[in-house]
Amino acid sequence: MKSDPDSYGWEDLVKDGGTRWDGVRNAEARNALAAMRPGELALFYHSGADKAVIGVAKLKSAAYPEPGADDPRWLAVDLAPHAKLARPVSLAEIKAERSLAKLKLVTHSRLSVMPIEAPAFARILALARTQPKR
Repeated sequence: MKSDPDSYGWEDLVKDGGTRWDGVRNAEARNALAAMRPGELALFYHSGADKAVIGVAKLKSAAYPEPGADDPRWLAVDLAPHAKLARPVSLAEIKAERSLAKLKLVTHSRLSVMPIEAPAFARILALARTQPKR
């Protein structure tokens, strides 16, 4: 899940204790929201100047029609902070990892919500526990 920290970042999610993730207006990202299930974990990515995975959020709800949206196909989910990463994992680091080359974050960078396979999720968490390559 990708957000510009100037509008709503990891620290906002932590301060609020959770939020409704809405405003997604891309069909592919909406489909990713629709596939989410309560209890699943999601990587929280800062776009903008940061360009890094910052934390892990936990889904509190399945997708539901976004309140107030002009089209009932637009969806929202509820999520809460789960854990801050030991250190941010930058987009540059992710792009440098051959095993992550096919991530939608790399190939479809405009999506605000995208699926990730378990091995890639685990690899990003492992990168957060190591020092960045110089």
